[in-house]
Amino acid sequence: MDDKLTQFGQDVWWLVLAKVLLVFVFLVLMTLFAIWYERRVVARMQVRPGPNRVGPAGLLQSLADGLKLAFKEDIMPKMADKAVFFIAPVISTTCAFTAFAVIPFGPTVSVFGEKTPIQLTDVPVAVLLVLACSSMGIYGIVLGGWASGSTYPLLGGLRSSAQMISYEVAMGLSIVAVFMTAGTMSTSQIVDAQKDTQTLTLGGFDLTVPGWYAFLLIPSFLIYAIAAVGETNRAPFDLPEAESELVGGFHTEYSSLKFALFFLAEYINMVTVSGLATTLFLGGWRAPWPISLWDGANQGWWPLLWFTIKVLLLLFVFVWLRGTLPRLRYDQFMRFGWKVLIPLSLLWILTLAGIRVVQGSDLTVQARLAVVGGPILVALAIWMFWPDKRKAIEDPGVHGVDAAGRIGGTEGFPVPPLNLEVPVSPRAQRVLGERETVSTSKES
Repeated sequence: MDDKLTQFGQDVWWLVLAKVLLVFVFLVLMTLFAIWYERRVVARMQVRPGPNRVGPAGLLQSLADGLKLAFKEDIMPKMADKAVFFIAPVISTTCAFTAFAVIPFGPTVSVFGEKTPIQLTDVPVAVLLVLACSSMGIYGIVLGGWASGSTYPLLGGLRSSAQMISYEVAMGLSIVAVFMTAGTMSTSQIVDAQKDTQTLTLGGFDLTVPGWYAFLLIPSFLIYAIAAVGETNRAPFDLPEAESELVGGFHTEYSSLKFALFFLAEYINMVTVSGLATTLFLGGWRAPWPISLWDGANQGWWPLLWFTIKVLLLLFVFVWLRGTLPRLRYDQFMRFGWKVLIPLSLLWILTLAGIRVVQGSDLTVQARLAVVGGPILVALAIWMFWPDKRKAIEDPGVHGVDAAGRIGGTEGFPVPPLNLEVPVSPRAQRVLGERETVSTSKES
């Protein structure tokens, strides 16, 4: 499969420009469509029409909103760092566009007599390039919050960076299983590795599964899907820019085209993580069954249609989550990323490594089960017998918390009620006592 990389970098200059234009137009059109798509789907869930005035079925509403933003007043805060304030949204948008450069849209086709793959470029570490671009995009958010010269955008930028860094770790670990199975980090080669069925040998039994890694590596696919939602700051993980609490978060002070660039970067990141999920887990541009039974399904320009449909289905999941799930609390969200997703990713990588070692050895059935199931049993035992800190806090004898809710005894300081019940204030206690005294005197 290394010969496949040699076909990149051989295109004539006008073909390279055409590919760049293709990626740019695809992302812009997908962004305009995704905004309309989200508003229409959420409106259908809430039993209302949604945008339906500008263009047929409201399809031009996103374009009208973009033009409106372009003509709005560009406000520059007085305390802002003007250079960084301008560069921050450009960084986020540029990184979002660059990440899509290594995503394959289709096989090799003929364009005016020139043979070329429908992919801008590919390198042996293409997936790492996508992760690097997403990491650089965090700088735009942090700098945007810092350069605004205001407290709340700074706090929103810090929360957003902490969230994106945390869930990027889980997303990167979920992709490791794909590297181990495909034996490469090249996106075009990973798509080729999913064209045939996969045979999984475990315990002396051969299990044949479809070639897509979404079936073969189900834990990795689920972890990637959850981490991608957190990575893109989408509901229910949209805490850094929660409208009801933060008035926009890190981009509170932005307006006009600068705000539009942040908005564009968010939706392009949604398309990018969906395109990467399609490439790594859903067979890339290859047609799904039963369309794949047609000989011409994976030839010519048809694969571009299959790739687009898969991306749109994944975008629907983003919209579905936003319309159905409530927003999480920030500590719950970060705890879920560091204490659930990352340990599960590490455990799954260890288990998969054991399976690959077993496949290449001539061990007995009992030894194979021990190699594969041993890490899982150890992890379950640690999880079951790990001390629960919440129960320890509720125990008055632990950590010096007495029955009155004071740390360090009567000479200590009070703590909030652990049962989430608000205690009655002293004034309310006096009022209640006076009322009881009056009612007792009347009865007597």
